[in-house]
Amino acid sequence: MADGEEAVRRMSAALEHRGPDDSGVYSLVNDHLAVHLGHRRLSIIDVDHGHQPYVKHGLALSYNGELYNYRELRAELAGRGATFITGSDTEVVLEAWRAWGPAGLSRFRGMFAFAIFDDASGRLHLVRDPLGIKPLHFMRRHGGVVFASELKALLEVYGHELEMDAGAMVASLLYYWVPDNRCSILGVEKLQPGTWLELRPDGTERNTRYWDPTRVAADAAMGPPADLREVIAESVEAHLVADVPISSFLSGGLDSSIITVLAKKAMGRLDAYTIRFRPEDNRLEAMPDDALYAAKVARGFGIDLHEIEITPDIVSLLPRMIAILDEPIGDAAAINTLLMCEAARDAGIKVILSGMGADELFGGYRKHIACGLAARYQRIPAPGRRAVRATVGRLPVAAAGRGLRYSRWAKRFLTMADLPEEAAFRRSYSLYDRDQLAALVGPDMERHVDQLVDEHAALYWGSKVDDPVHRMCLTDSRYFLPGLNLTYTDRASMAASTEVRVPFVDPRVFEAAFSLPGGAKVTARQGKVALKEAARAWLPDEIVSRPKASFSAPLRAWIDRDLRELVDDVLVHGELISCGFLDGNQVLALIDDERQGRQDRSKQIWQLLTLEMWYRRCRSAGVAL
Repeated sequence: MADGEEAVRRMSAALEHRGPDDSGVYSLVNDHLAVHLGHRRLSIIDVDHGHQPYVKHGLALSYNGELYNYRELRAELAGRGATFITGSDTEVVLEAWRAWGPAGLSRFRGMFAFAIFDDASGRLHLVRDPLGIKPLHFMRRHGGVVFASELKALLEVYGHELEMDAGAMVASLLYYWVPDNRCSILGVEKLQPGTWLELRPDGTERNTRYWDPTRVAADAAMGPPADLREVIAESVEAHLVADVPISSFLSGGLDSSIITVLAKKAMGRLDAYTIRFRPEDNRLEAMPDDALYAAKVARGFGIDLHEIEITPDIVSLLPRMIAILDEPIGDAAAINTLLMCEAARDAGIKVILSGMGADELFGGYRKHIACGLAARYQRIPAPGRRAVRATVGRLPVAAAGRGLRYSRWAKRFLTMADLPEEAAFRRSYSLYDRDQLAALVGPDMERHVDQLVDEHAALYWGSKVDDPVHRMCLTDSRYFLPGLNLTYTDRASMAASTEVRVPFVDPRVFEAAFSLPGGAKVTARQGKVALKEAARAWLPDEIVSRPKASFSAPLRAWIDRDLRELVDDVLVHGELISCGFLDGNQVLALIDDERQGRQDRSKQIWQLLTLEMWYRRCRSAGVAL
């Protein structure tokens, strides 16, 4: 057996969770090149066929994802003379490539990352979907290219040759996730959304963007506003293509309720999954109980709702979650996703719909409103602003075992209220300002901090749209959405051998979102205004107008109670402090702020703990810093 084929088999075994239903390896070795493609299949369309890698008439394809319009494309290709052996979307991808090459990507509607090899030309193409729903990592090794859906497959074979990327680690501290243009392992790249990479036998290559969000957003902003109801309803229906049962996440919030209710109308019957926190955890979070709203939606529309109470043994679950996520991602919402997907899979469900993406495209986060309020706050005379700061600075964020969310929000607002537009937006969703982060990581890492600040500014101002709301939403869709939300959703769902579909994260919905004026999406008091107005045709006002609640976990309760000993033993006496990457005094100050109730530092502590445990895991795989 060739070394390359053995490597592919080991990598494939590391990704068994992504496709437990079938597996395969394709190899071609001659005097000029060696190609090995591996695949793990989660069978959803044409369950009995579509074995991969799919090989047909000189093309070999390893394809991850779903093509929702494959039936229409199949009919068009058949009209051009293509013949089909299976009923799978995989074969449609292969024949579409044969007919149109990369030009055919503009016809695809779905989520996908794939590798396709042409044995006549010896060329390999790597392709990723427009908005980055499905992942593809690659690195250059031993004169060739190695790629996989997840980092763990690369570490399985090449871990002892690799190093951690200190700049990406610093980025994970700033944002609590790693931006999609970076990777926590040095030399590994993430194929960017909406791009394809061509690798030729002579060692040359070409990287081309086939879908540009900045151009699409700018063009959409110049045209007439879209009919949101029509676009969203059509997208949900398009995402229901499957030969296995489909379910839905239902938090009772606007986004998941829209997706769930529209899917129920289209399908006739639907199961949905929601989460509930322990009462003692809810008190410290001080957030609305999503499960109550989810139950109201379910009763009102005849949806079969399954509740999952979040009572995990977080001390034992955290190391597993870090292994699943691959990179140091400090969003505890990944745990919710994992537990709901596991419950769905236990019930025989493989495909789950999610409302993810609406907040990014339609301005649904508190930060979008806060940045508008910051511009108004800056018009208050300086003495007035000083008085506000002094008053808010004295407020505790927790008292008598209860979280004080308005105090928490006020303190958070003041971290960015005096900053210019781009800096205010960056600070609205990052964990530290520039100087705080520089102090936390020390002088050797300070250059990485400055690079991150400059990188964000270039992305924000390079958006080609002239509306501040659009600038925020476009930055979110290019940075926050693929770097955090789509990443943890893919890893957590696939760890449970399930597929999550996101109808809002769709090029047509994207275009519709940017066809609206910024003021139609975010006002001084409300976000997602246009989406809420559209939703009144589908949902009762009680759901449309309910308070915004984050899809998160009882993080403060976990940090203050369940993980207290782990914080003291693993983080305070951790390797990142002992090796000098983190400043121990700064870490202790964050912990003291949290425990004394002066500041809400739960996210920072969770991320620091996540990074420490991720670092130890990489070291055990032979990866150096």
